[in-house]
Amino acid sequence: MQKKYNEIFLKSYALKSNDSRGRIYKEKDSYVRSPFQRDRDRIIHSSSFRRLKHKTQVFVNTEADHYRTRLTHSMEVSQIARTLARYLGLNEDLCETLSLSHDLGHTPFGHAGEKILDDCMQDYGGFDHNIQTLRIVTLNENKYYNFYGLNLTIETLDGLIKHNGPVNNLTKFNKILKIDTFKNKINFKNSPSLEAQVASISDDIAYNNHDLEDGLRANLFKIKNLKSLPIVSNLVKKHYKNISAYRNEIIINQIVRELINKMVLDVIKTTKKNLKKFKLRTINDIHSHDRPIVEFSSLMKKVDKQIKDFLMHKMYNHKMVIVNTNKRKKIIKYLFDYLIKKPNKFIYRNSLNNKKKERAVADFIAGMTDRYAINLYKKLK
Repeated sequence: MQKKYNEIFLKSYALKSNDSRGRIYKEKDSYVRSPFQRDRDRIIHSSSFRRLKHKTQVFVNTEADHYRTRLTHSMEVSQIARTLARYLGLNEDLCETLSLSHDLGHTPFGHAGEKILDDCMQDYGGFDHNIQTLRIVTLNENKYYNFYGLNLTIETLDGLIKHNGPVNNLTKFNKILKIDTFKNKINFKNSPSLEAQVASISDDIAYNNHDLEDGLRANLFKIKNLKSLPIVSNLVKKHYKNISAYRNEIIINQIVRELINKMVLDVIKTTKKNLKKFKLRTINDIHSHDRPIVEFSSLMKKVDKQIKDFLMHKMYNHKMVIVNTNKRKKIIKYLFDYLIKKPNKFIYRNSLNNKKKERAVADFIAGMTDRYAINLYKKLK
């Protein structure tokens, strides 16, 4: 008999634990935790999740103690997502699970590592960190007797697959993962759940705002440079007058926390407006709707783009960041070339027997932390 969970406080368009479609491999329900709580716990206890604490967000983990890592970023996404979920009457546990797991597939050295590993894998299907996350939770994590992966619920898998929306082109999925992994239980073209949409926009909010904070801490740009950004400029004017009385870090924190709050409130207002406008009442309404429901207003979309453009110009393309990026790309390229020639030296035989050599090497490198990749490179050189 299926365990019944008390979720009467959830809205009709929320994903309820009692309505879960189960898992790829059937398991007994827990009488202590809902299916989505179990998913969250499996993510937290996974090796891949623990390694996120030593993986780059923007700055390499070894550069300083207070910059974001993939782990702290994922936790911050989760915090924002839970706030949105609670106010909108959505499933907090599922939002938290998707937030904590969305970056499991990232390589060492962030997007720089992903770019060079994708280049290395061009003749073998390529590399994509979102699809790599699915490889991890369905194949690479090996902790159970009866199956590979974490055997997450269909709803969690669906949310991870559609982190960036419906998937209309399955070519890369088939090359990197194979869609038969999901045993025909995923409709790739349906729109994602509201919980998945919440996790996605929370990722966007956290990424932009916390990169602004880290960039300011790293002195890649100054607080006064933010005056060129609408809305942000108003916050700068409000708090910059206190610069003589408080440390720079406190002023930065006040600006960023208020900007996050503005974005969160904007998402809530816009989402409620969309739900009412399109008369969306059930989960099926959400899946069949052909555009995002959880989104920014048109004004905040412009602000979001301006922040992204600002960060691209002032931070990601900063000469100091570019120099370090090129160094890290060199490390990944060297490790790939070395391991292709001598895979048995570091990769488990079982992994090599069950996968093509190139994909086993990509899995191995993608799972490295920054410090492991740097230390292995130094050792091999």
